[in-house]
Amino acid sequence: MVSGAVEGLIDEAVLRGLLTHVGAAVGAVHGKHGKDDLRHGLRGYNSAARWAPWVVLVDLNRDEACAPPLRRLWLPDPAPGMCFRIVVRKIEAWLLADRERIARFLGVPLSRVPPSPEAVDDPKQLMVELARRSRRREIREDMVPRPGSGRQVGPAYTSRLVEFVERHWRPGVAARSADSLRRCLKRLDQLVRGRPPRSPSARSSR
Repeated sequence: MVSGAVEGLIDEAVLRGLLTHVGAAVGAVHGKHGKDDLRHGLRGYNSAARWAPWVVLVDLNRDEACAPPLRRLWLPDPAPGMCFRIVVRKIEAWLLADRERIARFLGVPLSRVPPSPEAVDDPKQLMVELARRSRRREIREDMVPRPGSGRQVGPAYTSRLVEFVERHWRPGVAARSADSLRRCLKRLDQLVRGRPPRSPSARSSR
């Protein structure tokens, strides 16, 4: 049984999908109240990972230029059972990496989905812009913010992406276009099979 902690509901759906993909039994998923809350609880999660497997996912965003400095800042000494992974740059990049499925779900041409989503500066904003161009009215209404709302996303943005993850997203396919996802799946596979990483740096995102 693998426990976890994440920033939000989309991240939770992704984490559950990843654990299912590697054949793990999914335990409780904690956090889901933003990045600051996740960091506040990290010490406790890491302590728990001394005795049982844990996974923590956090978005890189623009906090650092790359993952290693953020990893060293947040968790310089991960416990043996801790899989601390940094998503480059936001969880939406991992969803965009399954290009065919996300294009079909959003109702946009495949050519509009970038082949290297981790190189996109703001994958969340790109997701909204793709939804804005959707052929599907319900996608536009649910995922695009209404004029004057002052919001970054539409009223059902989260629930739509959770639906995508649970019904359509293919982690193995997405990992071919998202290196941080590929590394995450590799480490999760090690964790589930009880094999320690070959070096301390492999315990968390590089």
